[in-house]
Amino acid sequence: MTLGEAPLVCVAEPGYADYRRERAVLAPLDARVEAIAAEQDLPRLLATHRPAALLVRERQIDAAVLAAAPDLKAVVRYGVGVDNVDLETAREKRIYVANVPDYGAEHEVSELAVALYLAVSRRVIQRDSSVRAGRWGVGQAEPIPGRRSATLGLIGFGKIARAAVGKFRALGFKRILVSDPALKAAGAAALDVERAELDQLCSEADVISLHAPLVPATRHILDRRRLALMKPEAIVINVARGGLIDETALVEALASGRLYGAGLDVFEEEPLAAENPLLKASNIVLSDHAAWYSETAVDVLQRKAAEEVLRVLSGKPPLNWVNPW
Repeated sequence: MTLGEAPLVCVAEPGYADYRRERAVLAPLDARVEAIAAEQDLPRLLATHRPAALLVRERQIDAAVLAAAPDLKAVVRYGVGVDNVDLETAREKRIYVANVPDYGAEHEVSELAVALYLAVSRRVIQRDSSVRAGRWGVGQAEPIPGRRSATLGLIGFGKIARAAVGKFRALGFKRILVSDPALKAAGAAALDVERAELDQLCSEADVISLHAPLVPATRHILDRRRLALMKPEAIVINVARGGLIDETALVEALASGRLYGAGLDVFEEEPLAAENPLLKASNIVLSDHAAWYSETAVDVLQRKAAEEVLRVLSGKPPLNWVNPW
């Protein structure tokens, strides 16, 4: 970008159906918004186009990408997690990194957590396949345990997990265990949940739903040892980050009958490779990292992400600045 030229904002796809919301928000700057498709060489194109800002969902924004964009002033993540952005390198280069933690998708994400639980618990996918294949009255050949007065375990207790509590309670869950170092005793009491050490939660919960960020301390927080602590009828739900679970250990536990099932919207590597063993497990329900999605959520998310870019390109710090210096 040269002096006096309208700023360029690049979107690192896969992204959205269109970018009219971003263009509308950035219209006061006469900014151009261009998408860089997933199959395109991101560093090369950034070096060629020299954008002032980058909007990103899941693509990795590492040191090589940041080095390729000398005019870059901001990277804004469509969503909450920023584990795909090299925050330290961005800080060194005085590139603002911001996220959108308040776009309202806690309701969408918590809905999918419950939907995955019900699909796994009631064997919805298997029943559908059986009916289509001409099988009927499977009944006790594929047992479904009752879960009245069950215990829910939540790993992480931010907005999404809190939104999930009411939905699971409506299904009859009576006891809610929470493992989150930020949860204080007074807060737990006010919300009628119990603080629990992670090992205790794994041992006592009937359903475990993950809602933690992915940081070094939480990578594979559900490892082989903790999966072995769980009840044989337990269900694991992950709508947070794939790296929270040791997927190899999870597949082994499911294949051996050590766990009843799992519902996964996120994975260590996305999209799933054709040979990924998760695809062959009959007691896993899979989704394509879509828990955040509704048209309402998309509208708010695109607008708020663009507003962060507008702030930076107008000479202000972003509202949700995650790599302060």
